Amino acid sequence: MKLRQILRWSVALAPTVTLATAPALGADAPTSTVAATAATAPSTTAADTSVDNLTVPSDLEVRTWALTPQLFNPTNIDIDARGRIWVAEAVNYRETVHPLRALKHPAGDRVMILEDTDGDGTCDSSKIFVQDKDLTAPLGVAVLGNKVVVSCSPNLFVYTDTDGDDRADQREVLLTGFGGFDNDHGLHAVTGFLDGRWYFNVGNQGPHEVRDASGWTLRGGSSYGGPPNLGNRKSDDGRIWTGGAAFRIDPDGRKLTPLAHNFRNSYEVALDSFGDIWQSDNDDDGNRSTRVSWVMEGGNYGYSSADGTRAWQADRRPGQETPIAHWRQEDPGVMPSGDITGAGGPTGVLVYDGGALGEQYLGSMLDADALANCVYVHRPVADGAGFRLERDVLIKVKPDAAGERAKWFRPSDIAIGPDGALYISDWYDPMVGGHDMRDKKGLGRILRVSKKGSAAVPAKVDLETLDGQLAALDNPAVNVRYAAAIKLPAAGEEAVKRLLQRVSSNNPRQRARAIWVLARCGNAGAEAVERIAAEGDASDRLVAFRALRSIDRNVLRHAARLAADESPAVRREVAVALRDVRFEQCRDLLVKLADGYDGRDRFYLEAFGIACDGKESAVYPILLERLGSGDPLKWSEAMANLAWRLHPVASLDALAARGGSAELSPDARRRAVNALAFIRHERAATAMAALGASGPQDVRPRAQWWLKNRGGNEWKAFAPARAVAEAPAEQPDRRRDTDRATMLNPSAPIRDRRNAAGRLARRADGALIIIGHAADGTFPRELTDAVSDALHRNGDFAVRALASQYFPRTGAGGAPLPPIKELAAMKGDAARGRAVFFGATAACIRCHSFDGQGQDIGPDLTAVRSKFPRAELLDNILNPSAAIAFGYEPWIVKTRGGQVYSGFIRGDGETVELKESSGEQRSIPAGEITLRKKQPFSVMPDNVSVGLSAQDLADVAEFLLASPIRSAPSAAATQPVK
Repeated sequence: MKLRQILRWSVALAPTVTLATAPALGADAPTSTVAATAATAPSTTAADTSVDNLTVPSDLEVRTWALTPQLFNPTNIDIDARGRIWVAEAVNYRETVHPLRALKHPAGDRVMILEDTDGDGTCDSSKIFVQDKDLTAPLGVAVLGNKVVVSCSPNLFVYTDTDGDDRADQREVLLTGFGGFDNDHGLHAVTGFLDGRWYFNVGNQGPHEVRDASGWTLRGGSSYGGPPNLGNRKSDDGRIWTGGAAFRIDPDGRKLTPLAHNFRNSYEVALDSFGDIWQSDNDDDGNRSTRVSWVMEGGNYGYSSADGTRAWQADRRPGQETPIAHWRQEDPGVMPSGDITGAGGPTGVLVYDGGALGEQYLGSMLDADALANCVYVHRPVADGAGFRLERDVLIKVKPDAAGERAKWFRPSDIAIGPDGALYISDWYDPMVGGHDMRDKKGLGRILRVSKKGSAAVPAKVDLETLDGQLAALDNPAVNVRYAAAIKLPAAGEEAVKRLLQRVSSNNPRQRARAIWVLARCGNAGAEAVERIAAEGDASDRLVAFRALRSIDRNVLRHAARLAADESPAVRREVAVALRDVRFEQCRDLLVKLADGYDGRDRFYLEAFGIACDGKESAVYPILLERLGSGDPLKWSEAMANLAWRLHPVASLDALAARGGSAELSPDARRRAVNALAFIRHERAATAMAALGASGPQDVRPRAQWWLKNRGGNEWKAFAPARAVAEAPAEQPDRRRDTDRATMLNPSAPIRDRRNAAGRLARRADGALIIIGHAADGTFPRELTDAVSDALHRNGDFAVRALASQYFPRTGAGGAPLPPIKELAAMKGDAARGRAVFFGATAACIRCHSFDGQGQDIGPDLTAVRSKFPRAELLDNILNPSAAIAFGYEPWIVKTRGGQVYSGFIRGDGETVELKESSGEQRSIPAGEITLRKKQPFSVMPDNVSVGLSAQDLADVAEFLLASPIRSAPSAAATQPVK
């Protein structure tokens, strides 16, 4: 969840922000000219700069460094070698949803440069670097050498200041075609790394069709479920990359390389000195499964099905806990989820590789979470071939903070300056982003976190001399290190000599940074790195192998030596390097890697699976002969897990035997049945049917569930699954069909047509028929008054909500509600509110879950108290359709047979999986659908429909805001194989 809300929000128009703005850059030319002017200086008060609601560790202090009007709505920041903070602003945020919002910059959004010119620890200079009409809510800014890279879907812009006046003079569109325009799930920030390349990610609001400068094309799918879902498309590497994804690219726009995929929406990536990649990723609204993960190259991170056509809810097995189902932790080919942090809206991330905070933070990944009002500290601990994460909190809102400003901390990004201090951009808005923005002033600020009592002295960085560049290579600021790394190779032999001195350092991070740069220092540097790969310690061997891969230097020769390395992390790197190597070239290496598998390490198992991509059938018999047994019931744990991960057709009979064996444990049977479900072959469906009919008692329901599930997708062509998945044809309802025909017949008497329409409106299926005709413009408007009242009184609450879009209505009886401000001031009773929430009148529990009770149709509201103050929560309840949470947009679906359904699309391929408001999941062949229309309103009825009084609303708000939150579910970094 990236700067977004879990509930809906009403539109709040705000006064226009007036600033001195520059002429907007044109969109019709690859390079254009722009001028920039200084922004007005702020007029602050004690209240403006207060940080009394925040708490940090006792040895640290936090203070306000800059605030509006020096900047507005900061989405992302970067810090240059002079210690200046560059800010991407989002004043025009979600204009496509709310085009009439008055808070906007007509000339486009901006990138600002903020500076503390007098060294007193606060910003005193603010100026516009660029304002561009093609910038709508950019989500990333990076200063990379003399280039300023701005991420704003569909484009990755590169701005250049050619004359050094801090004003953008040229603009280049480096890449274009990313989905997610004006959407938090679009293109995110770029970071430069020591290998001289750029790294970035994009959220899952596809589709993405991006061609790099060499002509290589990414065809990424959307995993949102709603059309146009272009999942199951192959990119030019022959692979399917779906959902959110991480990438690497050369600065000239060539060699666009997907690194990992199937995230939901990670806000940016962070790299440590060793080249490990870290990110946070949000869950769906209310599922309390936000995560922080280490990113392994080639990894599938499990948000949607592997082809991008089905959301996790469509494949959730009975009894699966939400975090396990959400990130598909029981599916072969999916990476461990990492650390589940619960409810949240993670934003910017940073690896602390040095600075002024203290040694205890060294190597930690810092994760800003706008929704949880905090910055987490995640300390990686080596765990086999991967990592587990130990979590703490760096800065957070005080639990007892009260008043209007209590939640004044929505951290959108986090960066470290050359001075070693931590800087946090705080975009204050009650909405936490999403489909709306409540704040009327574009408020934002930058906070500075440092050692208590430390002086705010800007660090001096010299990038022009060799000594200065070597010093800058160890600078705490990420892109300052990058600037040094791209300059050092030009020093030739002297650079190699000086870097080799660093390789003998006792500091492993300093050694790692030197190795990365050495690899790019010509043949002498590369030869030195080859020696390190053979003779260095484990961390140096790992970095050296990565660096040699980055320059394509004798990779297979080094892999042959390292495939049996004592370090599982080194062997893991060898494995992922073999993904695109032909089987004939890497057969012996795969055998060595398999020998190194301990039967428990899930990270290592996934790395081996990536190495065997496309080679599963060739390697399986070798593994079976080497590690297996003639009797699959006597397999070692290592062989059983390898078969689960690879699951070639040749393993089918063995997996079926294990799934049906009473000799094995229930977990072992479950793993075998799950693996069988991922074999796309008719014999697998036949074996599953046999298990469903006569397998052990615990296996039968699981096998039957798989048959029904797979009958709508991978096994659709196979009779055993198709027979289970296909529901019996709906019996014709002659009365309903006659009423429909009469209603639509312009020649029939108007009285008969009105009566027929009224009868349809009073039944749920008939009401949906009427709404379907209204959606496609074929409902006779002269019959509107004959159906409106019945639709709004229909017993199906989803019908009542859907009807409000197309048919006028009058309010329910009773006194009008007071304004929200007065409503929020009313005293509520939590016990009465609980009764209303769980009662039959409001029926909240029919859609929402709270503290483990209820349904998962709408967002889980257990943690809503951490998201909204009272007034904002009441506004969401009263205006549910103003801004609908991501993933909860309702659809109307109409079939060739005239059936009309409504619900959330959870799968969109050859079969459309529709989750109806009743909670039932319906599978509809895509070829049978004649109309799919997304509704711009919520399926949550408003107060008029549910009939709550003002006191009822005050009581419900008290219940939701005062009730305690149980601790969030947790998931270990290394998940068991299930």
